[in-house]
Amino acid sequence: MKAATTAMALLLMASVQAGAEDLGNLSANPFLHESTANPFGAGSPFAPNGINNRFSPYGSPFSNQSATNPFAPDAPRLYDQQGNYHGKLSANPFDPDSTANPFGRYGSPFSQDSINNPFSAGNRFKHDSPNNPYGSGWRIEGQ
Repeated sequence: MKAATTAMALLLMASVQAGAEDLGNLSANPFLHESTANPFGAGSPFAPNGINNRFSPYGSPFSNQSATNPFAPDAPRLYDQQGNYHGKLSANPFDPDSTANPFGRYGSPFSQDSINNPFSAGNRFKHDSPNNPYGSGWRIEGQ
């Protein structure tokens, strides 16, 4: 019975992950093709589902899934290279999971999980930090 429950849980997790759309990596590295800082890669303003395309569902200031809409409830989610969740890439300062919430776990400059903390997750010298200009950054997933 325990094995069946575990198999069902793994199947459910796989189906949830299968619905997520890869939007590139939040990274300051302009040479990495998956980086949102690369204007010829994932950071292109013409990428159909890019966060830098103001006409895409993830970059439009009016979309409910946008990283730039300050009222978006379903903003893209951030995951580090180990698969750990690091909040929503969102301009919403009131969402508790938003990277723009200065009092939330993922937006506070004092939180260990925040990209805004220069001494922890946001350290520009960490290999996977989004702030490292030579790093790999964090994976962005849309709904």
